[in-house]
This record gives sequence, structure tokens and C-alpha cells, in this order.
Amino acid sequence: MDRADWIVAAAIGGEESAFAALTERHRRELHVHCYRMLASFDEAEDAVQETFLRAWRNRGGFDTSSSFRAWLYRIATNVCLDMLRRSSRRLKRMHSFAEVPWLQPYPDRLLDEVAPSDEQPDAVIIDRETIELAFLAAMQVLPPRQRAALIVRDALGWPAGEAASLLGTSVAAANSALQRARATMQKHLPAPRADWSAVAPSNEERALLERFIDAYDRCDAAAAVAIAAHDIRITMPPNPLYFEGLAAIVPLLERALGEEREGDWRLVPTQANRMPTAASYLRRLGDSEFRAFKLDVLRTEGGVIAEITTFDADLFPVFGLPPTL
Repeated sequence: MDRADWIVAAAIGGEESAFAALTERHRRELHVHCYRMLASFDEAEDAVQETFLRAWRNRGGFDTSSSFRAWLYRIATNVCLDMLRRSSRRLKRMHSFAEVPWLQPYPDRLLDEVAPSDEQPDAVIIDRETIELAFLAAMQVLPPRQRAALIVRDALGWPAGEAASLLGTSVAAANSALQRARATMQKHLPAPRADWSAVAPSNEERALLERFIDAYDRCDAAAAVAIAAHDIRITMPPNPLYFEGLAAIVPLLERALGEEREGDWRLVPTQANRMPTAASYLRRLGDSEFRAFKLDVLRTEGGVIAEITTFDADLFPVFGLPPTL
């Protein structure tokens, strides 16, 4: 028995330290899996905790001839399906992120933890195509089991037989769910872009992010307008606010950057969901510090900013960002 088999045997036998070591090595990739299913960073945390709890309680049912990783994925998928069933949360259609109030960003620094290694040879590097906010939001239109089929086949690259086993169904039924999911996603995703396989923002995106940050740091509304698409969209989950077009956003920029603004800004570049992101800090009048205020995730197109998704500062700690500057 090699060391890997010994650890599995010890974990299934009830050795808590072995079980913890075995499950922890898969924590990040399971968290990303649950995040794809739920579109919420916080709910994915809850799902992973429940996954490990169920795995421990049911460790005696593990088939030692199968993969421990696949077994954890099966449990995690069922946890997410149960959570979705209890919430009855599914969109029939999706026009904007404003209709997905539970949507949250995912820091790239944590996505980078999921990569093939000696301990996780089957881990798949996460590219933009399967983690971008547009993908996550469009997934919310799918029935839960179709969602799971799409993730395990197209995001994780599992073969049809393993996907069917995870879903507890036949290969034919799993393939049918996958085809229906793909057809629905095509209707809700932006047109294919050459950069969708990227694992980091392009030079053009970084340059636009720098100009966005500079415009806010200088409180220059005109400079912010100059890098915005004429049909730019802004949403602010969980708030059901939706703004489209320059005419709609100019008043927002004037309020944030004009003479009557709340204070001064300092922005820090970061990355979320493989997209350029700015972390904003606001120093209100009379205050001596810049305090965490919001995250702006940018989608660029044709050399301008096509969409801004704004989130509050609750997730600054997981982005490794300080509360004040």
C-alpha cells in the first residue's frame, strides 16, 4: 500500500488528522465548484463545510476502488443541489446582473490555488471562460442538475461516464442534460471573445484599469466618461439597480467625482473572476483615512469599458485588501 492509499484508508477508518489532511487538499477546488453552482462566495463556504461534514459522517460508505476526489465532488454537488432546492432560487431569464442579487466576485489570488500538482494532479487551471461573471450569472438560468452537468463536463473536463456517476444517472441522461445546458447558455452569454481562455487580464485591459483608477484618483468625471462605451452597463448586486448608457451614468459619475462628492478616492488594482478589478477606498470629509468602500469588476470590449459590476466591501479580506489606507 503506497502512502496515498494509506492516507485514504486511515481517513476512512476514522483517523481525524488523516481525514483533515485529505479533505483540505481539495478545499479550494471544491469551493470553486460550489461557487460555480451557487454564484456566491459566502454560500460556497457553507457548502464546503457541509460537504466535509457529510463526508466524515458517511465515510464508511466510500468505495475504496473509486477516487476520493470524485467522491467529494459528488457530495459537494449534492449539497449544492439541496441548497438550491431549499432556496427555490432560479431565474427563467436573465437580462442583467441586477437580477442575480446573490452574485459575488471571486478573487484571482484564490483561483490561482487550483492548479495541477503532485497532491492534486487532476486539478484544472481556471480560465476566464468558466469563471467570468457573465458565465456565473447565465448559469443561474439553468435547472440545477443541468448546471451540474455543464460544470463537470465543460469546466472540469470529466468524461461522460464519470459525470453520469456524479449525477447518479445514466450516460444518456447526463449527455442530454449537458446539451440542453449548452443550448441555454449560448442564448445568455456574450458573443465568443478571443480572450475567454485567458487566466489574467490582457495588456489592453490593464491599461484601461489604470485609466479608470487614475480618473477616480483625480476625481475626473470627464476622464471616466472617455473610457466608457456609449452603451455601458452598471449593476450593483445585491442592489437591484441597473444603469445603461452614458446618459444614465454621467449623473452617477458627477455625484461620485464632482464638487459635491462625499470625499476623495484612492483605488487599488486587483483581479476578480479573471477580470480587471479596482478596489475603491473613500476618505470622507473630516476623516483622516481612506476606508474600504467597493469593488468594481470591469468588462472591456473594443478598447473601452463595456460593463462595471460593483460590489460592496464585505469581501475585501478574502482579496487580501486592508480595511483602510
